[in-house]
Amino acid sequence: MPHDPTAANSALAAAGLVAIDVHTHVHFSTSRALSEEGGARMSEMKEHFKSDVLGMDVRQLAAYYRERKMAAVAFTIDSLGDVAEHAPTNEEIGEAGAEFPDAIIPFGSVHPQRGKAGAKIARRLIEDHGIRGFKFHPSTQEFYPNDRVAFPIYDVLAEYGVPALFHTGQNGVGAGTKGGGGIRLKYSDPLFLDDVAVDFPDMPIIMAHPSFPWQDTALAVATHKAQVYIDLSGWSPKYFPAQLVQYANTLLKNKVLFGTDFPLFTPERWMADLEKTEVRDSVKPGIMLHNAARLFGITLPEPAGDGAGAR
Repeated sequence: MPHDPTAANSALAAAGLVAIDVHTHVHFSTSRALSEEGGARMSEMKEHFKSDVLGMDVRQLAAYYRERKMAAVAFTIDSLGDVAEHAPTNEEIGEAGAEFPDAIIPFGSVHPQRGKAGAKIARRLIEDHGIRGFKFHPSTQEFYPNDRVAFPIYDVLAEYGVPALFHTGQNGVGAGTKGGGGIRLKYSDPLFLDDVAVDFPDMPIIMAHPSFPWQDTALAVATHKAQVYIDLSGWSPKYFPAQLVQYANTLLKNKVLFGTDFPLFTPERWMADLEKTEVRDSVKPGIMLHNAARLFGITLPEPAGDGAGAR
């Protein structure tokens, strides 16, 4: 199947969307969620997230977001070890994207250490499974984003113009545990993405999360590099650093993106907390919908009676 997002974009444009959530996790495979390992993982997640929306596979996620007139960027995270029994595959997420094109924007994940073999996987996922972008997690995948080992994969993403979404800043995985569960925060310094942006100017980059403790670095990279965006997931908006709010209202109002880190936050909780911030009402439509629509090439219909079109 040739890479052509036109049909998916048409479905998204016609869905009457009020928001695009660019950061949701799919932890469970449809076929394997009821396994013994999956049940144990479910218990761990309930304890960690204190959430009542856990355990969804990607099709349940699609129904959840469709009900809210939203679309969700959905992904898993590739590791080099044994695949968890309950984990979904890239292919499963791509299939759900094809089944629910008005609600799911499927992202893949390929570990950078896979190198040239990973580049072949990325190309196949784009061409054969409709994958629209890729998630990288430097701290858990243990790589510096500017390490040349990842360049063959980036080459493929740049060729197709699909976004690369990188975890930045502190990490919820291992937080508060002895030794942080072995997670090294240094890999997720957003300054490494400045190099990536220079070397791959045709690959859109999304820096995930407020980048504590490197927030100013992330803002500097996003303002300096045209193809770099920031998603606002993983934190309650009421705790956003003041400088992030300032830039969201001004220089980066067209480059900040709604994201929840679902199931860590529900869209309702995130939006309610956004109302407790100094983020201007005039920039909220861009954050919630229009900035992501431009990034993905989705042409939204003009509001009735407006004639000005999506901004």
